[in-house]
Amino acid sequence: MNRTTLSLIAAVTALAAVTGFATLEPPATSGDSAAATAARLPVERTSLLCPQPSTSDIADTAYTSFTPVVAGTSGGGKAQLQSATEESADPAGGKKRGAKPAKPVVQPKEPGKPTTGDTSGPDVPALVGLASGKFAPGWTVQETTEVAAGVGRGLLGTNCTAPDTEFWFPGASTAAQRTDYVHLTNPDDAAAVVDIDLYGKDGTLKSTVADGITVQAHASEPILLNTLAGDPQADLTVHVKVRSGRVGAVVQALDAKTGGDWLAASADPAGSLVMPGIPKDATSVRLVAFAPGDTDADLKVRLASPSGTITPAGNETLHVKAGMTSAVDLGDVTRGEAGSLILAPTGTSVPIVAALQVVRGKGADQETAFIPAAAPVGARSTVADNSAKGSTLAVTAPGEGARVKVTASAGSGGGTPVSKTFTIKGGTTQNVEAPVPSGLKGTYALTVESVSGGPVYASRMLSATQEGVPGFTIQNLPDDRGTVSVPDAEQDLSVLLKQ
Repeated sequence: MNRTTLSLIAAVTALAAVTGFATLEPPATSGDSAAATAARLPVERTSLLCPQPSTSDIADTAYTSFTPVVAGTSGGGKAQLQSATEESADPAGGKKRGAKPAKPVVQPKEPGKPTTGDTSGPDVPALVGLASGKFAPGWTVQETTEVAAGVGRGLLGTNCTAPDTEFWFPGASTAAQRTDYVHLTNPDDAAAVVDIDLYGKDGTLKSTVADGITVQAHASEPILLNTLAGDPQADLTVHVKVRSGRVGAVVQALDAKTGGDWLAASADPAGSLVMPGIPKDATSVRLVAFAPGDTDADLKVRLASPSGTITPAGNETLHVKAGMTSAVDLGDVTRGEAGSLILAPTGTSVPIVAALQVVRGKGADQETAFIPAAAPVGARSTVADNSAKGSTLAVTAPGEGARVKVTASAGSGGGTPVSKTFTIKGGTTQNVEAPVPSGLKGTYALTVESVSGGPVYASRMLSATQEGVPGFTIQNLPDDRGTVSVPDAEQDLSVLLKQ
């Protein structure tokens, strides 16, 4: 083997070591399928960012970390969550020069068992999470906050997210009763520069302060949306674009009347979208959609119910003008049954983003949550911070029927994992009776794996009634990207050497 071959193999090996940050695709070859020469290997490093939970004096926040047990991972590794403003040892074993000692908020001890941490008050910072080795594949962290009173009171929850360079948030608002922030967190050693575009019902909102926002290294910035826009807008689409660096982004939507929650980013723009897991007792559902391109979108609106797909009366279609945010009230569209909203093109497919604002309760006892358009479960997805009561798992198969395996992990304080398999009929949504660990103590994680059939989408609702108010929060379950395609070195590097 010559030196050139060794150098190329070394390059592939180096890239494979950070598969949590990059996907390797094998080079195209004549006569051979690229997929045939690629293997799926567990990622070895990954990062997650958790926003500042609240500025309320009476906020109580729980963080739950979980990594499923994955075959083929290395025996070592580490995972931890700590303040975004503090640096500490790298989880891969290295240490940064000038590192400042930091006590992790959460530091898991083993895959397969959730680890929890608690904080309270208004001064809790944004967190940066890093995981390596056996803790990296499928790592998930849930941030759940209870606020008993005040603007945005209720149960607020979000999955901590990976840093990226672009995010879409249909469903934000600068209406009089709303106080919405977009939280930007920079995990890296250099400052990030971010632009924020706002789109209302009439198109782009002009702003002189939304471009070139600097987010310092290892820092987080909550940006109040009504400082970026002029006249109040009931329905907004927020587009976060990163010029340099990368950030985590999520919108905190606080309402004076109906509580608050986190609005996570919509799935990437696509012609068809699924918003899974509308609560069966939802009293109000509002759909917000946006077409980022230059072409209007005409969409069929469908509800996947437990018995099949139906058309909401009076809301059969939705026209979305290019560059303008469209919204429609669907009322109590689920009619007492579990449901998922499906948007599909009536003709030519036009990429869109969308989200639902969901309200439970009536009068003064109302609470709000959001369901952005979701990515499919894929091979595997996990959601943490479940309890024996108050957790609802919704699974939908918008096209072909499917079978999924649902596993309840061990509890954070004890318990034995349990798995069940469910069949989801095509065009339906099912609130499945998710398993609970035997001998459960503490909270646990739910992992959903595709077994057969078509793509499925899923979400989990946490609910907790406080003083008669039905507090709740909903998180989607996208593919955890715990594995990555890595080319076979011998075959693919020999092709490179011939070129």
